[in-house]
Amino acid sequence: MNDGTGQPLDALDHRIVGKLARDARTSNRAIAAELGVTEGTIRTRIKRLQSEGLIQFTVVSDFRLAGSPNLCMMGIDADPGQAARLAAHLRDMPEINCVVLLLGRYTMLAMGLFTNIEQLHDFIDQKLRGLPGIQNIEVGISVHNLKYEAGVAKITAPQPPLD
Repeated sequence: MNDGTGQPLDALDHRIVGKLARDARTSNRAIAAELGVTEGTIRTRIKRLQSEGLIQFTVVSDFRLAGSPNLCMMGIDADPGQAARLAAHLRDMPEINCVVLLLGRYTMLAMGLFTNIEQLHDFIDQKLRGLPGIQNIEVGISVHNLKYEAGVAKITAPQPPLD
């Protein structure tokens, strides 16, 4: 896999990212010992991955810390010609935690945390419905989260194309 700058990501890069994805507080020394390389190698690799924007460190809090919010998913049908602009606009809204463009039933999916139905309704009615390009919004509200791992995005090796 290539990182976009021409420098390929090797197995060691993937293993380092895997260790950090499980626990970003793991020390460089511990990662080095586990992977059988020097601490300097780990430090250099992490610094390169960060400077190239391939990894970043952040605190991901459990959304229950915000009170008792509901995880709400909004499937949005949008005019395809305005989808990229609309997605960029949604990305900048503080109420929205996730925006993805899709192939399939919806043009995009937006997710956010709302403390009650009224707050969600007001957001959709006052901020979303009037945006140019939105044709329909379908809302799903989480009632029980069986698994929610917001902080882990794995780098995987490219898969061969399907014939």
